Amino acid sequence: MFSLKKKMEEIRERFSQVNQQLSDPKMLQDIEKYTALSKEHATLREITVQIDRWQELSEECQSLKEVIASGDPELEEMARSELEEAHLNQQKLERKITRLLVPADPADKNNAILEIRAGTGGEEAALFAGEIFRMYSRYADAKGWKIEILDESPTDLGGIKEIVARVQGEGVYGVLKFEAGVHRVQRVPATEAGGRVHTSSATVVVLPEISHDIQVDIDPDDLKIDVYRASGAGGQHVNRTESAVRITHLPSGIVVTCQNERSQHQNRAQAMGVLKSKLYERQRLEKESKLSSQRKSLIGSGDRSEKIRTYNYPQNRLTDHRIHFTSYRLGDFLEGDLDELLEALMEEETAQKVAEA
Repeated sequence: MFSLKKKMEEIRERFSQVNQQLSDPKMLQDIEKYTALSKEHATLREITVQIDRWQELSEECQSLKEVIASGDPELEEMARSELEEAHLNQQKLERKITRLLVPADPADKNNAILEIRAGTGGEEAALFAGEIFRMYSRYADAKGWKIEILDESPTDLGGIKEIVARVQGEGVYGVLKFEAGVHRVQRVPATEAGGRVHTSSATVVVLPEISHDIQVDIDPDDLKIDVYRASGAGGQHVNRTESAVRITHLPSGIVVTCQNERSQHQNRAQAMGVLKSKLYERQRLEKESKLSSQRKSLIGSGDRSEKIRTYNYPQNRLTDHRIHFTSYRLGDFLEGDLDELLEALMEEETAQKVAEA
């Protein structure tokens, strides 16, 4: 059974050992070992700083309890208020330390490839897909992330049949990976004259962008590459040159396209990046098929059967079915205020990893 206090003691002890080893001049003779220890030291130091703060709060709580026990009526009320605040801060810190202790997916720190497709519901589904993309765009703006559209299929009414975008920023994939799955909307469509509530959906897929430290091998003989004239925005250049690229990975049947860059070379590079992400995700899903069904449900594959969330407009309600999260601030979420929900999902994943440790 996982014990946070015991784990914190072990971290402190290991941090002390690594410090001693790094201070030994002989360690410089083994550069490979010295480099590995230096990386471990940096990781342990980050956790130890939080553990030290947790210890300070523990001592503060003990002191406040002693003040309350002293029976001084003038100090007791103030001490109780400070004790409650100290307890809350300590609980927040415990959650943060627990998250730092759980081994992270190496791809969590990477950029992400975000794909959104209209599901059931025709034009209303396409309009909803566009609103979902705008929701993520607003969230990205608030986080200081950059969104670059790689491929887009808009509709005449302003919706989106499909959009593929690259989201750049520190730790983007580790945050957005929880968004994969089917998002369902319940509302009266703008195209509905009778005022009836309809149910439509959009499918979200989130893939990690493959960085140099993640190995994904692709045999060139397994690829079928087609070029064609791009469509959409971009001026006359788009219509006169075959700059759009479609890559088919024959063994898996995965097809990726990119047409938003001005040159065929750029579009090919972007499409290859998306293909690597899709193949990496396929490997991840095969690996995680051994995990508990509960944990697998948190980070979905974007499969059409995985309904993860419902956006109910008449009741201004958002419900995430994986963690039984319900909020009546739907408007705020659609404006990109996703922190509360994503934090809850991250905490649930951490709890499940700890339970499996």
